[in-house]
Amino acid sequence: MVVSPARIPGTGISGIASAAPTYTGSAWGAVSLPESRLFGTDGIRGRAGDLLNAPLALQVGYWAGHVLRANAADLGPVVIGQDSRNSSSMLAMALSAGLTAAGIEVWNIGLCPTPGVAHLTSATAAIGGVMISASHNPPEDNGIKFFGSNGSKLSLDLQDDIEAALRGNANQFELGMSTQWGAHCYRPELIAHYQQLVQDSLKAEHQTDLPLQGMRVVLDLAWGAAVELAPPAFRALGAEVICLHDRPDGDRINVNCGSTHLGTLARAVKEHQADLGFAFDGDADRVLAVDAQGRPVDGDYILYLWGQTLRQAGKLPGDTIVATVMSNLGFERAWEQQGGRFIRASVGDQYVHAEMLRSGAMLGGEQSGHILCRHYGVTGDGLMTALHVAAIVQQSGVSLAELMNQSFQTYPQLLRNVRVEDRTRRLRWQECEALQRAIAQAETEMGDRGRVLVRASGTEPVIRVMVEAATAELVTYWTETLVATVQSHLAA
Repeated sequence: MVVSPARIPGTGISGIASAAPTYTGSAWGAVSLPESRLFGTDGIRGRAGDLLNAPLALQVGYWAGHVLRANAADLGPVVIGQDSRNSSSMLAMALSAGLTAAGIEVWNIGLCPTPGVAHLTSATAAIGGVMISASHNPPEDNGIKFFGSNGSKLSLDLQDDIEAALRGNANQFELGMSTQWGAHCYRPELIAHYQQLVQDSLKAEHQTDLPLQGMRVVLDLAWGAAVELAPPAFRALGAEVICLHDRPDGDRINVNCGSTHLGTLARAVKEHQADLGFAFDGDADRVLAVDAQGRPVDGDYILYLWGQTLRQAGKLPGDTIVATVMSNLGFERAWEQQGGRFIRASVGDQYVHAEMLRSGAMLGGEQSGHILCRHYGVTGDGLMTALHVAAIVQQSGVSLAELMNQSFQTYPQLLRNVRVEDRTRRLRWQECEALQRAIAQAETEMGDRGRVLVRASGTEPVIRVMVEAATAELVTYWTETLVATVQSHLAA
C-alpha cells in the first residue's frame, strides 16, 4: 500500500520546507491509499469506513480545494450534495472540513440528486461541485464525485492533480499558515432551482403547463436522493403518482429496489393499471422504465425513442446518438437502418459526454439508464429523462408498450458480474493470458454473429462479462465459459 504523507508541524507538506509561514496546528493523520489509481470512472468509490473514511475525505477535500482554487479565475464556493446513505453525512462533513481548511466556502445542499449538484455548480459562481454517493451500489459503499465549474465531471487532469497531491506531490502549491478560512453554509433551498429548471424544460418543450395531464405513473425512488423531488415534479406537470420506497433510508438504499431491481416496479405498474413506471438509482442520475405490461425499458430503448423525437423536431445534429460498447446490436442496426449515425464510447457517462462534445451529438447515454441530453443539461439526469420519456409517450397518443413494439428487437445478451476483491488483479485483468485466449476463441467462433465485452467495473469490485449473439444458445455457452475462466484465474 502507498501511504499519503502526514502533515508535519513546522514544515510545508510531506516534510518539504516552505518559505511561507508553517502550519502549526494538529498533525494530519496518514491515510493508506491503494497502489492503483484512486479515481475511477465515477470518482472515488469504495466501502465506507474502509477506503472511504473521514481522514481520507478530509485530505481529499483539502487538496481538491487547492487544485480547484489554483485553476479558478475567481474564487467561489464549492457545492456539496449527498444521497441518503448512513455514511454520506460523515463523508460530506469531513470533505467540507478539508475544503474550508483550504480557504474554500462550502455550500452544502444536503439530500439531492447528482444532477442537482451539477446544475447548481454550473448555474452559480461555484468553482466546483461534489456529490457524496455510490450511485446504484449497496448501502455499505459510498463515493466522492467531483464536478468542474461548468457542471461536467471534473477533468482527468485535475483529478490527477488531486491524487498526486494526496500522494505527496504538492510542490505546485504555496502552503503554510492560512490567513483565510472557508465557511460551511447549509443551503438546502438551492435545490428548488434545479427542480424548477427540470419542470420548466418540459413545459417549454411541449408548450403546456400540464404535459403529463391524465397519466398514471409509478415511481420507485430506491430510498434515495430522488424521494423529495421526483413525486412533486411529476404531480406539478399533471400526472397521478404512485410511489414506492419513497423516503430516505440509508439502510435500504438500492436494496432489492430501484433501477437495478425492476420486479417490484413492474408488479406495481400492473397492479395499479398505470401507464408506465420509472425506477431511479440511489443518486437519481440514471433511470429505467417499465411499460404497462411490466416489460423493462432500458437505456437503449430510451435513447431510441428520445432520439426519434428529437430527430423529428430537427434537434438531433447529424442524426447522431452516442451509446457505449454495452449497447445492444439490435439498437445499433435499427438506428442505422433509418439513416441515423451510431457512435460507441467506452462505458462511463464521462466518456459518453466527451464523445458527444467531440462529435457534436446532443443525445447519448448508457444501457444502464445514464442518459445525457445536452439540450437540457450537462450530465446524466434520471428525473429529467423520466419526465421527457413520459411526455413523449403522452404526446404520441399510444402506449409505451406500443412504442416499444415499433422500435427494435434486441439481440440476446447476457451480462454477468464476477466478484474479484483483489483490486490490482481486477484492474489488470487484461494481463491474464487464460482469459485472453478464451475471449479470442469466443470472438473467432462467433464471428459476425456476436460480440464479447469483458471489463473491470469502475464502480464495483467486479469483472463484467457480456456476451451478445444471434442465438441464446451461443450467448449462454460463451458467457458461462468466460465467467468460469475469470473465476478460476482472477477471483480464486
